[in-house]
Amino acid sequence: MKNKKIFPAIIALISLSLLGIIFVQVNWIKTQAELKEDQLVMKLFDVTQEVGEELVMQTGSKFNSVVPLPGMKFPGDAYDIYRQYSVANRFTLFEVREKINKSLLRHGLKDTKFEFAIASDNIYGHYPMKTTRFMEMALDSVHNKKSFYPLTPVGGSLLESLAPEEILIIVVPEFKSYIFQSLGWLIAGSILFTIIIVTAFFLTFGTLIRQKKLSEMKSDFINNMTHELKTPLATISLAVDALKNEKVLSNDEKRLYFTQMIRDENKRMNKHVETILQAAQMDRNEIQLNKKDIHVHEVIQKVLENLQLQIQDKNGKVELQLNASNDLMEADEVHFTNLINNLMDNAVKYSKEDEPLLLKVSTKNTGKFIRVIVEDNGIGMSKETVNRVFEKFYRAHTGNVHNVKGFGLGLSYVKTMTEAHDGKIKVESVLGKGSVFIAEFPLKK
Repeated sequence: MKNKKIFPAIIALISLSLLGIIFVQVNWIKTQAELKEDQLVMKLFDVTQEVGEELVMQTGSKFNSVVPLPGMKFPGDAYDIYRQYSVANRFTLFEVREKINKSLLRHGLKDTKFEFAIASDNIYGHYPMKTTRFMEMALDSVHNKKSFYPLTPVGGSLLESLAPEEILIIVVPEFKSYIFQSLGWLIAGSILFTIIIVTAFFLTFGTLIRQKKLSEMKSDFINNMTHELKTPLATISLAVDALKNEKVLSNDEKRLYFTQMIRDENKRMNKHVETILQAAQMDRNEIQLNKKDIHVHEVIQKVLENLQLQIQDKNGKVELQLNASNDLMEADEVHFTNLINNLMDNAVKYSKEDEPLLLKVSTKNTGKFIRVIVEDNGIGMSKETVNRVFEKFYRAHTGNVHNVKGFGLGLSYVKTMTEAHDGKIKVESVLGKGSVFIAEFPLKK
């Protein structure tokens, strides 16, 4: 009961830890992005201010070629004297762009894309100088960032009373992308380690589930083993007590009966111990195959002869169709015989109580392989059981069938031995209708 409570608690704690880590990571990235955005905004403002001050203090090549025209009128005329001394008239578009590029480089914003314009402060919507895409970029305030700086001549300078009021506007398109580019390694590292943590979580979760199932199966195995060994021991104990009776000792027939009972139960216990030892050997990969030429059909017929009494006890019928023209293969006779025996014995064990057993065994050649098919009309298996039937210690729930005994090692052994013989096996089953085991082995070359 305690373990049942601990397992969900572990899962809950790991899940909370994972969610907490993801939450902290997201908030940390968000905080870093906000800080980076503030830094970039400040740098962009510094660039705009620096370039604006240079434009106000300096004169460009365009200004030097300008000659005032006689009879110029006051503001309002397209050619008034104020325009002659404006920044837009003193510098070329190229010169202003170069100044911005150099300033961006000095402030660590190399290769930053931008659009810019110089606007008249006293005439709304009038831009004496602007780049091609400036208006398009300036209108999108959601994705783009704008920075302004008034181009006011320095007091006492020659241009103080001559230059008109203007504003330098710099627009950086897709401003957010620069933020995430600057945080690229941090974001990539954060995502990478989050993926690693999530993967580790699911691996841990899967391992815990498998360990839990394995623990339950091993508990069932121990219970089954205890029962399987306890029954023959109890029978032997009763037989030994009976042999102490003088009436039994004096009766040869009864003495032989109880002696044979002890021998049979001893064989039964030895068989169980051998099964467990084989499972242990399979775990350690210690099974050594002694391969030799064998005929599959002979093995099948031999196994059926040994199971004849059990089949008769179930009022069973066997349909044998050995259609393979070539049944010669290299195999370990003992293990291959056990493999076929387990498949047929399984069909007998899981037959229906209220319906006679029908066991169909057939073979056929498929290229360089021989296929062995064992089909029954037993209780069948659910989809979950079909997926897990070859797992060690796994035993299917048989509903009201209580006479099925074993350790859950038979089909695990079958799969291991099939693969050891370079073969493959699969199962098809419908609950309540029966099962079909299809094993395929390579023929002798």
